[in-house]
Amino acid sequence: MSSSDIFTGEIIGTAVLILLGGGVCAAVTLKSSKARNAGWLAITFGWGFAVLTGAYISAPLSGAHLNPAVTLGLAIEGGTEWSDVPTYLAGQLLGAMIGATLVWLAYYGQFQAHLTDPEIVGQPDENAAKAIEGPHNGASHAGPVLGIFSTGPEIRNAIQNLTTEIIGTAVLVLAILTQGLNGDGKGLGVIGVLITSLVVVGLGLSLGGPTGYAINPFRDLGPRIVHALLPLPNKGGSDWGYAWVPVVGPLAGAALAGGLYNLAFA
Repeated sequence: MSSSDIFTGEIIGTAVLILLGGGVCAAVTLKSSKARNAGWLAITFGWGFAVLTGAYISAPLSGAHLNPAVTLGLAIEGGTEWSDVPTYLAGQLLGAMIGATLVWLAYYGQFQAHLTDPEIVGQPDENAAKAIEGPHNGASHAGPVLGIFSTGPEIRNAIQNLTTEIIGTAVLVLAILTQGLNGDGKGLGVIGVLITSLVVVGLGLSLGGPTGYAINPFRDLGPRIVHALLPLPNKGGSDWGYAWVPVVGPLAGAALAGGLYNLAFA
């Protein structure tokens, strides 16, 4: 695979991943969406199908990593050259930002309706009071639509949140290393794409409750950057104080999975 193929494949595949994954979060969350309040099952299966679609599209070009944690695990295992890692990461971050922007465009009217509804965002004087209260106000750190773009914990405990992301990502990467990827480093096989997508659904159902299961640093970071940049009314904060957890946790989990694979399976 050439560097241009890797870069292009990761941009396209990750953009589709975030478009469909963020899209299901928007569908379930936003006012005037037909799927509003469809629930956690819809979100977990939506993300699984997002992985399936993005991976099938990008596999011929880049091997469909779509996730810095997968790239790191494969580099540790030896299936990916370390010299290719920066190209993978650049494509993934750019693709994630493009995908998040496409979610905003697809749901533009719903975002506007949601973020101008007093029942959702409160009255102007209430918003001003929250701003005055400053950094100790949790609501000012995580706006009403941030969950469409990035993850957040139900109970904010850095150690637990980090541990959850490490465990979930380790399972994902180990599943990929042992069955979802060809040993020659060419990436996902046809059955491997399906298996990996089902693993993502299973992780969401089993381990997604505490943190929203980022299990992918750029799935969280790229859209969080887009949330901070988009001209959304009353969007609130992007919760940068938590943003390190869904980056560090998945990378640590990937390193753990890569090391375990080399010890137990190589």
